[in-house]
Amino acid sequence: MSKKITMQQIADQVGVSKFAVSKALSGKSGVSPDTREKIIQAATQLGYFVQKRVRPTTGRTQVGRPAMSDRNTIIVLIPNVRDQNRQSTFWGRIIDGVTNALEQNHLGMMIVTEHISDNFTKLINPDAVLGLLGVGHISNQLLLEIRNLGIPFVLVDHEDPLIPSDVLFMNNYECLRRTTNYLLGNGHRDLQFVGNIRFSRSFFDRWLGFRSMMEEQEMMLDQRKGLLEFEGDNRSEMTDSLDAIVRKLIEEDKLPTAFVCANDSIAICMTTVLLRHGIDVPGRCSVTGFDNIDDAAMAIPRLSTVHVNKEALGQRAVDTLLWRVEHPDGPKEKILLAGDLLIRESTGPAPSSK
Repeated sequence: MSKKITMQQIADQVGVSKFAVSKALSGKSGVSPDTREKIIQAATQLGYFVQKRVRPTTGRTQVGRPAMSDRNTIIVLIPNVRDQNRQSTFWGRIIDGVTNALEQNHLGMMIVTEHISDNFTKLINPDAVLGLLGVGHISNQLLLEIRNLGIPFVLVDHEDPLIPSDVLFMNNYECLRRTTNYLLGNGHRDLQFVGNIRFSRSFFDRWLGFRSMMEEQEMMLDQRKGLLEFEGDNRSEMTDSLDAIVRKLIEEDKLPTAFVCANDSIAICMTTVLLRHGIDVPGRCSVTGFDNIDDAAMAIPRLSTVHVNKEALGQRAVDTLLWRVEHPDGPKEKILLAGDLLIRESTGPAPSSK
């Protein structure tokens, strides 16, 4: 039998107090983000997280504790309210899929959309919750708190390398390989990926898919070549940032023949900027997106993109969570859903290949 890893061992390795380790591993505030990350990293390396977790008691007797079959509420956690809500055509459709699946299983739903890192344990009663679905990015501090409550949880479009869990993604890597291969097949040789790869795991995987296909076709050997990153959290800011970048590319005569964008919003902003500078889309530059949000089909020209079945992603997340509830010790799963490449008017042959 392996020896149990203690908080003192973690404290000794990181060079902090046992009290700081306790705070960090319980998801509580009072520890700097850098120190928290070092503590979680050390705990992962030492094997602290693979030890069996015991569901904490709440002062109630075992007789009064609800049976698992009596719990009928699923928490849907969306901490980034501005970008992840029902009004969002991406996140909202995922939540619609979750809602439908829960209704089919006669389960209730509690949507948490506030930034509640310090109040999560006060907000919910873990004894009445069957499980939790995290949609989009969730801090590891909050994930630690959820884990320590003993609530089964599944993440959608996000994973934490230090806190194992079941996760669901689109197959971002393969979808971008297919998109890039399509453009290469249309004669494009100077392609640019557009997006901040640190924004999300999905963006990073899409960049890897783009890069791997380019390298496979011997189009890009430098790992950073072909990556165009910019600032901006909304379309207005993104458009301004991209405008400055495109203007410089035009001035230096370095405008590529195709922009492969990390999502549809970026692609729509890029198309707007190109047209503003008199660049024909797709005659001079092709543009692709990802997600197939409603605006993609209404853009001018209509946007070529990867269709993400967002409702199916939400429904499958519920199925995975219910399986996890029934099999708490089963192996963690990473589920990748396939997407469809939709060819519309924003893409065409490279100028030199017409």
